[in-house]
Amino acid sequence: MFEKNLRMAYLLDFYHDVLDEHIAAVMRSYYNDDLSLAEIAADVGISRQGIRHLIKKGEERLDFLEERLLLAKRHAELQAVCESLTDIQGELAGDGNIETAERIASLIGIILKGS
Repeated sequence: MFEKNLRMAYLLDFYHDVLDEHIAAVMRSYYNDDLSLAEIAADVGISRQGIRHLIKKGEERLDFLEERLLLAKRHAELQAVCESLTDIQGELAGDGNIETAERIASLIGIILKGS
């Protein structure tokens, strides 16, 4: 359950602008602010079941978008590449190969700027 919540919060970071504003707000309250269904229902003025329905609808939409666009997956892959490059950069700098280490640092900067 915790892993699913993290995944949904991660996808929400990428796709919240594509969701209906009302659904996005409910999902942020649930996943980011860790509010209960009852707390959100009281704030929004609808039933707990209505909130659960909105969350499920949002989850389905986020899953659909990620299946088609893969933005979150690509971002995670780029982060992993940058971590590996940073390790290599440190090794090169430690071996005295400063010029190559600086070139790698430049590439890391380009990748991070675009992601």
